Amino acid sequence: MSALRHVWRRSWCLLALVLMVGLAADPASAHPFGAPQQIEVTAVGDHGVRVRWVVGGTDDLTLLGLALGVFPKDRVMLDGAVAYEASDAVAMAEAPAFARYLTERITVAQDGRPCTGEVRMTADLAVDGADVLFTCPGPVGTVAVTSRMLTDLHEAYRTLARGPHGQKAVYDAAHESVDWTISGSRPASTQGAAAVSTGRSALQQLSVVGGVLLAAVAAGVLWRRRRGRRA
Repeated sequence: MSALRHVWRRSWCLLALVLMVGLAADPASAHPFGAPQQIEVTAVGDHGVRVRWVVGGTDDLTLLGLALGVFPKDRVMLDGAVAYEASDAVAMAEAPAFARYLTERITVAQDGRPCTGEVRMTADLAVDGADVLFTCPGPVGTVAVTSRMLTDLHEAYRTLARGPHGQKAVYDAAHESVDWTISGSRPASTQGAAAVSTGRSALQQLSVVGGVLLAAVAAGVLWRRRRGRRA
C-alpha cells in the first residue's frame, strides 16, 4: 500500500508540474480549467431571443474587469493571481465597457441577418449572470448564436450552453457558433450533430490531463516493478 501511495504521490506531482508549465505563459489567467461559464438560450416573444451568460468563477469576472480597465492593475498580486471582492460584481454590472463586451462577444443572427442586442443586468451578476436580449428581423425559428466569451483572455475557456427542446452545446475557441431551434420541434439529427461535435472539444482538455495522469501512474508502477526485480 505504501508503494502505491508513493506512485500516486509522484503522479500527482507530475500532473501539477504539467499544469503549471502549461499556464506559466499567462500567470494572470485566473482559472480557465476551473468551473465553466454557462449560457442559456430562450425565446422572448415572436421576434426575441434571450442569451443569459453566467461566469464560471468569480475571479474570472475580476480578471475580465482588469482586461477591460474596470479595475486598476494593482489588483494583480505578485504571483499573477487575482482575488475576487464582493464589490467587483457591482462595478462590472455598472461598467459600460462590460456591456459593450457582452454585445461584441455574444451575437445572434437569423438567416445571416444580425439581431439587435441589448444588455440587461440581473440583480446579482456573480450568481445570476447578465442577459443579452436580441430582437430579430422576423419570427424566430432557428438562429445562430455566437459566443466568444473570455476566449480572448485564454483559449482554454469553455462555455456550457443549453436551450429549448433539451438542446445542449459547448462553446470554445474552435467552436464559436451553434444553430439553435427556438420554436417548433428540433430534428434529432441536428441535435446529435451539435452535441457530438462540440462535446468532444469540451472534453479535450480533460482527456489530455487524464492521459497525462494515467501515463504517469503506469510509468510509476513499471518503475517500481523493475526496481523490485533488480532487488
